Amino acid sequence: MNYHDIITIEPGKRSGKPCIRGMRITVYDILEYLGGGMTEAEILEDFSELTSEDIKACLAFAAEREKKLFVVSP
Repeated sequence: MNYHDIITIEPGKRSGKPCIRGMRITVYDILEYLGGGMTEAEILEDFSELTSEDIKACLAFAAEREKKLFVVSP
């Protein structure tokens, strides 16, 4: 998925954290809800401005960031 059209980073919004379509809902917020046990349907019910594609974009963004992490040996 190409999340670049959905995930936005603006220095003055939420301290520059990655947000969804310029809103104040961050990728972290969505990941925290999912990690806490909320289903996609529950998130969409609570946040009517979000779409299923928004949630998928958050997951794709997080997966790409994870791929870039590496461990440096001492």
